[in-house]
Formats: sequence, structure tokens, C-alpha cells
Amino acid sequence: MDPPAGPSCRPYDYDLLVIGGGSGGLAVAKEAAGLRKKVLILDLVSPSPKGAKDLGGSSINMSSISKLLHQASLLGEAIQDSQKYGWRFKETVSHGWSELVEAVQEQVKSRSSELKRELRDCGVFHLSARGEIVAPHTVEVTDVNERKIRLSAETLVIATGDGPQYLDVPGDREHCLTSEDLFSLPRSPGRTLVVGGSAEGLECAGFLSGLGLPVTVLVQPELLPGFDQKMAQKIENHMLVHGVSFVYQQSLSKVEQVEACSSGRLRVTFVSKEGQTKQEEFDTVLLAVGRKACTGGIGLERVGVKCSQDTGRILVSERDQTSVDHVYAVGSVQHGRPSTAGLSMHAGTLLARRLYGGDVTTCDYTDVPTVVFTPVEYAACGLSEERANLRFGEANIEVYHSYYWPLEWTIPARNKNSCYVKVICHIPDHERVVGLHVMGPNAGDIVQGFAAAMKCGLAKRQLDATVGLHPLSAQVLTALTLTQRVSEAMMVRGNC
Repeated sequence: MDPPAGPSCRPYDYDLLVIGGGSGGLAVAKEAAGLRKKVLILDLVSPSPKGAKDLGGSSINMSSISKLLHQASLLGEAIQDSQKYGWRFKETVSHGWSELVEAVQEQVKSRSSELKRELRDCGVFHLSARGEIVAPHTVEVTDVNERKIRLSAETLVIATGDGPQYLDVPGDREHCLTSEDLFSLPRSPGRTLVVGGSAEGLECAGFLSGLGLPVTVLVQPELLPGFDQKMAQKIENHMLVHGVSFVYQQSLSKVEQVEACSSGRLRVTFVSKEGQTKQEEFDTVLLAVGRKACTGGIGLERVGVKCSQDTGRILVSERDQTSVDHVYAVGSVQHGRPSTAGLSMHAGTLLARRLYGGDVTTCDYTDVPTVVFTPVEYAACGLSEERANLRFGEANIEVYHSYYWPLEWTIPARNKNSCYVKVICHIPDHERVVGLHVMGPNAGDIVQGFAAAMKCGLAKRQLDATVGLHPLSAQVLTALTLTQRVSEAMMVRGNC
């Protein structure tokens, strides 16, 4: 390990040292280097308990992997639809797990190399090493061969991201996978149990089901926590119709390998709320029970950086500054803030500009668009209906909604009630749009444009005055007239 030494006249080895290769850390490093600062980024990709390397950090963002897997599933649906459009196949179509694994792994390697090249071109120094704060402005750097060196920096940024959690039940670490381990499997996952109803869990369940594999989701504790629960229910209904099973009010108590079975089949023990147990066998058990901030073992306590006792995430100011003046944090290590790859990159860029570019613009953590690659893509910006009611009062909220049928779905006669939008408006503020939700093909691309409009104070009347692009799906948002109150009243009267 031979990091470039700083000139002797400098008080510190580096102007900026970033611990961790999360998307926010990469962004702040590249922007600071572009502003002629000497920058070092430390990013050691640690293997998971199953031996697979983390796909996040500087290798490739997990959201990119999710989109690629979603595309693999969509292609399977497109093959089925294509016959309705007149396409004929000379041979039976089947999916090859090994080919997909190889393609994804190549994409990971390619993206990792590309990121390292970008850092080098920007003038950022990069080391595959761990960083631990040992004193103010001082970091002990440990490389893969356990060689150590101490380096100093005027400013430190923590961007270590987060990692998958385990349940700490017998057999979970020995026999279960996480989403980051999925592509260490040399074989198809087969019959899979997905533990957890998180966005990550539903994405994996939907993708595997789309490949034709039997999938069961054990919901712990609820479906899509933090998201709009009515939208979560619609996603669940769609997945149920397409063959995914859901298990509620059960918990996982043990995972063990079936004796005298060379196939690696697993026996899972479930426990109900009443204490009753049952057992089932699966080929794969995948844990998606949330993510834990990677803030341990990096020396935060040595210099007084304060973290939340509940989450372990770092407490920061509106300027992304920790309780220690020269230490900042970006990305999912921050406590109490939304976390997406795009948000982290935006926040990291703005942080570098404030530190070195004379800018004062802070990152706006409200109205952050997000996308979940469930079988029918779901994207949202702003508040869920539950949070809007809580913040403004149910009487002050109007929800406009509609199902829609994408034109390309009409010929293959896909379900008319799979795609749905709703717009949540604050009545006293001229029906300002405070939440926008889309469930349908390319939902993320649709919501991206409306996210910009919401930043500008989008009101319902402005949506109504917008010309819809016919015959595209997004036009449904420009012609919403039915409110949820009216729909519910019609159902009570039996008119719907």
C-alpha cells in the first residue's frame, strides 16, 4: 500500500478523505477533485457470510442490479405477449440461470472498472482499504493484506452505506442468502422463501417469480414499510394473481439443511403468534428484513460523532455535518432521512460545492422520487396517503385516482386493473400536490418529470391544464376527475 504522500508544506495529507464507496461518497470525491482539492477515497468491499462480494459501494449500486433483474423478468412477459402480436418461435423458450448470473457479474465488473477509471480521470486517489478514525483529522488505513498506515485529512466524509440484516435465528447465517448473495448461486434458486416484505424483498420475489420459479413471501413485519399502504396492497394483489404466495402473522424460528440431501434443500420452521409451529421445505431462503448502517468499527466514537441509539445511523445537520465540525456524512448512514442512490449522489455533489466551491445550497430531502421494481413497477414522490392525513388532517386531503390500461397491454389482454395512479392534494393550499403515486410500466420515468413539477409547487389545476401525450400512459395524470371519497361513497351505496 503506497498512497501518494502530500507535500511537506501541507498541514494535512489530504484536503478530503472519504471513508466508504457509497454513491454519495463517490459524488463528493469527484466533485471535490474537480474543484482542485486533493482527495482520497477508501473503499474495501467486504464479502458477505456466503462469500459473495457486496454489490453496492464502488462496485455497482444495488438499484442498478434491481433494474437489470426487473428487465429479465419483463422480457419473459414480453415473449408471452409477442405471440399475440404475431411472433412465432421455432423452439421452446426457456430461461438459463447461469447465463443471467454471468451477465450480471460481468456488468458488476465492468461498472466497477468504469467507476475506478472515472475516479482516476477526476484526480481522486482510491485505495481498496478500510478506514478507521483514530484521532481528529486522522485515519488509520488497513489494506487487504492487513498493512496499516495513518493518514490525515482536513475534512472527513463518512459514506459507508448499509448492509443486509440477519434475524439471529438458528441457521440464518449458515443457510440463508441476502439479495447481495443471490448471484453467488451456481444453480437456479428453485422454490424460494423470501423473508421480509421490504421493497428489496418484493423486488427479489417478483423477479424470481417472473423467471417461472415458485416463490413465497413471509411478511415481517408488514408489506413495504414506509410506503403508501394502499399502494402496497395493490402490489400484493398483483403478485398474488401472478403466482406469488404471501404468509402473514408467522415468524421464522429456524433454518436447517435437510439430512442426507445432496441438493442443499432447506427445512424452515415457522412460528405463529399463538406459538404453533409448522415446517416447510425450500431450495433457497432469502432474507430481506431491512438494512443496517455500516457505522461500526470506523472509530466514530473516538472523536465524538453522535449516532442514533435506535438505528446506529449518524445524526447530521441540514448541511450534512455531524456533531464534529470536520466530519460529514452522506447517503444511507444518515439518520432519519430518505435514502436512494440518486439522492446520495445529489447530496454528495452539493456538499463538495459547499465545502470548496463557495456555494451555500443544501440538499432538499423532501419530495424525493423513489422507484420499486416490483412486477408492476411502482414509483412515488412526496407523501404517502397515511402521512398526508397525519400531517394535514384527513378533511384537508383530496385523493384523485384512476386505474388505467396501457395500450400495449390491450392486444395480449393483460389485466385492466393492474395499473393505477393517485395524486394526493392539500385542499387549503389550492390543492397543491403533496404526493404522487404511479403503478405501471416505466413508472419511475413517469414520476421523474412530475417530481420536478412538485418542486415548483405543482397544483391540481396545473395538472389539469397540462396536455396529455396520447396514447401514452402518463396522460392519465392530466385527466383525473374521480376522487377517493366519491369512489368510497359509491362502494357503500353499491354503485361500484
